[in-house]
Amino acid sequence: MERETLAIHGGYERDSQKTMAVPIYMTTAYAFDSAEHAANLFSLQETGNIYTRIGNPTTEVLERRFAALEGGVTALATASGMAAITYSVLNLCGAGDNIVAAHQLYGGTVTLLTHTLKRLGIEARFFDVHRPEEAEGLIDERTKGIFFESITNPSIDVPDFARLVEVANRAGILSIVDNTVATPILCNPIELGVDIVVHSTSKYTTGQGLALGGIIVEGESARKKLLDPDRYPHFNQPDPSYHGLIYSESGHPPFTLRGRLSLLRDMGAAPSPFNSWLFIQGLEHLPLRIRRHSESALKIAQWLSEHPKVKGVNYPLLPGDPNFDNARRYLKGGASGLLSFEVEGFEEAKRIADSVRLFSRVVNIGDSKSIITHPASTTHQQLSPQELEAAGVSEGLIRLSIGLEAVEDLIEDLREALG
Repeated sequence: MERETLAIHGGYERDSQKTMAVPIYMTTAYAFDSAEHAANLFSLQETGNIYTRIGNPTTEVLERRFAALEGGVTALATASGMAAITYSVLNLCGAGDNIVAAHQLYGGTVTLLTHTLKRLGIEARFFDVHRPEEAEGLIDERTKGIFFESITNPSIDVPDFARLVEVANRAGILSIVDNTVATPILCNPIELGVDIVVHSTSKYTTGQGLALGGIIVEGESARKKLLDPDRYPHFNQPDPSYHGLIYSESGHPPFTLRGRLSLLRDMGAAPSPFNSWLFIQGLEHLPLRIRRHSESALKIAQWLSEHPKVKGVNYPLLPGDPNFDNARRYLKGGASGLLSFEVEGFEEAKRIADSVRLFSRVVNIGDSKSIITHPASTTHQQLSPQELEAAGVSEGLIRLSIGLEAVEDLIEDLREALG
């Protein structure tokens, strides 16, 4: 089925009530038929619901639908996008291990990798997303994965998937891609050879800034790499916390299985069933919305590129943009609603952000309402000058998340703000 159809029908089989809309199963726990039934569920001899921290029928529809849209074998929903990224790294790495990551990442991801996970003994090694050879030079026997974004936030770069996947495959490590900005409608990293895809469903999936959530999608290719007992011993040895289960021999996709039975069980960043239901509603019209976001963003990028006060515009489908070839190669039907442009300095950028009327000064993206952000003073404030430069964030950079308003009104708002 095409993605427009999957977004509406994927993952849902009508229950005994024959409801057209997916029901909200707003419950914490589930009744067992007998003590033996409960024991069989806990030992994985039977499948079924145990506790909503581990799984929920509404959330399961979201997971199945998202996996179908991304071309994955299964998915694991979490309480936020940051939880999805954190669990993806912790599922692979322990103290003494390292992960290779692109410099061009969302500021919160950089902070997670360089500070929070560092305290757990996990090292992050950074490379320029446009220089895959740098990544290859950082990999050693303790490297567990390579992490990058399909459209980077806020530098708006598009990586060369083929080269980065080749680097990961040659080393036998998992590739993980944050596909939040592109969405599964515009880019499918798993089809491009990536092993694991993560999303913040708080963004384009909900589309209205209504709920926090995240999701991890596992590609079939992950299983073969996780069979390596030297690189990933915890997937190939008995887990004493789960009856000696060996994840690689379970018959289930091992990455998300361990994420569910170990990390989600113990750390508890599970989504609310109501939030999962909101994301399901958002997915139904995501194909329509993301194309409108993309069309408007391109028109605004073209207008900004001709404004005398704008030093440069970052949008992959602008001819002459350094990411143009990769965008044409790896993106389908648009380049999403995120763009950035540079003006003369920190104070000028803040003045423009303070002068808009329709754009809201918010640090979210992917909303139906247009958003303006000055990354150097907000989302990337915690980064050093060197880290800002590596991430492609100058003091005069302004990020826009283009919503669904009339593009003529948005251009007029920017015209007045730029002066």
